[in-house]
Amino acid sequence: MEELTLTTPSILFSAISLIMLAYTNRFLAYAQVIRNLKGEHENRPSAMTKLQLDNLRKRLYMARSMQIYGVISLLLCVVCTFFIYIGLQTLAIYTFGVALLLLVISLGISVKEILISVKALEFRLDNVEAEKESEKQK
Repeated sequence: MEELTLTTPSILFSAISLIMLAYTNRFLAYAQVIRNLKGEHENRPSAMTKLQLDNLRKRLYMARSMQIYGVISLLLCVVCTFFIYIGLQTLAIYTFGVALLLLVISLGISVKEILISVKALEFRLDNVEAEKESEKQK
């Protein structure tokens, strides 16, 4: 195995930080949409808003998982840097490997969540188109 330097895990600090910022923004957007839909559902309950809330709940939990894996990945990068600093090269290599694996898991969940989001939006658009067609026929 090659020897890690202090710069190797440090390179991921900024990348993971930017990813975490994007995850947090997504999480906050979900929170706002959920608050609005919940109010709408309480005032005028419908099957559509119930389905949307269920979909958002699933995506919210996925966002939480993405954040958790990302934060642990960042933490392990810091631990790896410490291990390199104190001369525990083998332990640093394995710690960095686990950090990379957790980052890959986080990004994989993000891709899955994006696919679910797109399907939900496509369904919503199809529903709007169907409503327009039924209004034209009247």
